[in-house]
Amino acid sequence: MQAYVGPERLMNESYMTLSAPVRLFRHHVDGRIDTHWHEFFEMGFVVAGSGTHVLNGVPSRLARGSAFLLTPADFHSLEPDPGETLRLYDLIFTDRGIREPLLALLFGQGGGHAADYGPEETEAAEREFALIWEESADRKAGGDLLVQGSVERLLVGLSRRSRARQEGGGLQGGDGPVAPAVRKALIHIQHHFRDPLPLEEAAASCGLSPNYFSECFRKATGVTFQTYVQELRLRFAKSLLMTTRLPVTEICFASGFGTLPHFERAFKKRFGSTPRACRAETR
Repeated sequence: MQAYVGPERLMNESYMTLSAPVRLFRHHVDGRIDTHWHEFFEMGFVVAGSGTHVLNGVPSRLARGSAFLLTPADFHSLEPDPGETLRLYDLIFTDRGIREPLLALLFGQGGGHAADYGPEETEAAEREFALIWEESADRKAGGDLLVQGSVERLLVGLSRRSRARQEGGGLQGGDGPVAPAVRKALIHIQHHFRDPLPLEEAAASCGLSPNYFSECFRKATGVTFQTYVQELRLRFAKSLLMTTRLPVTEICFASGFGTLPHFERAFKKRFGSTPRACRAETR
């Protein structure tokens, strides 16, 4: 029997360069791409074909004009329909390539962006991707500025069209709207909760002292920093349990837990059963 290989994590050093925080690929997918995640952000845009996209355990249909945005905290798989080839642009970038106001627009409400574009919107997006492709291939004066403009228009456009966006809202906490500093920290947490993430690092990400950050965070979210991070890790772990055959031990560490006993205790307390029992009950 062939040994099972768990989800792959695609690393920055394999796809990004220090001089180019944004890269564009054109993919022709004629077979299943198994569950994986990556260190970088990714915007996918389908130009032809049909299939299924499974993002964090939730399936959705893909067709011409389908767009989605992934963070380093997400995992996904792609599978074209029988006899179909999915043709798509794949824009990857690090947070170095995105200005802070745009990061706040995209992820200030937790991410989860996906949309289906109409014919005119699809053609407009294709023109932006084509410009990025051409300017990246033939470096000319001012090309980086053109690429940056196209990337930002694509991301703002997806944010506006996203099915998952909470219209007119904002991140709400225990006592009202989240302060800009805490919002910035929440974005950082959303993208790094699977890594070792001490409170001091989260506080530094928004320029606050640890003690003051802890106070502001609890007031804004209604829970402690540790509780918030653990909830993200547990939900991520449960999605992996439900949608992959990854061993429980690997899920434990992939979700950001330091030890298996801690993970199992926290999981049972949160969901009422152990990770193995939860998986068995679902199947």
